[in-house]
Amino acid sequence: MAKAFWVTTYREIFDDNKLAKYAKLALPAIEAGGGKFIVRGMPEKVYENGLMQRTVVIEFPNMATAIATHDSAAYQQALDALGDGADRDMRLVEGV
Repeated sequence: MAKAFWVTTYREIFDDNKLAKYAKLALPAIEAGGGKFIVRGMPEKVYENGLMQRTVVIEFPNMATAIATHDSAAYQQALDALGDGADRDMRLVEGV
């Protein structure tokens, strides 16, 4: 079974306090779901039409686990804490 990855980019952060509250709640929810942070931070360099945006990549054992973690009550609580604190692009992608 292929691994799955959450790939999230932050288009804009509007409220650092809301982002901090989200992070405090999201970390244990993601780890409880078997998620492992692979990338977290700003790009060192971008090419082509790349954007200088905070990027987070989280590895999960499989797509079903990644979806279940996202839809869990604990992660939804983290999203509620984030609210309108950031504009993000999140994709769930299956590994090769």
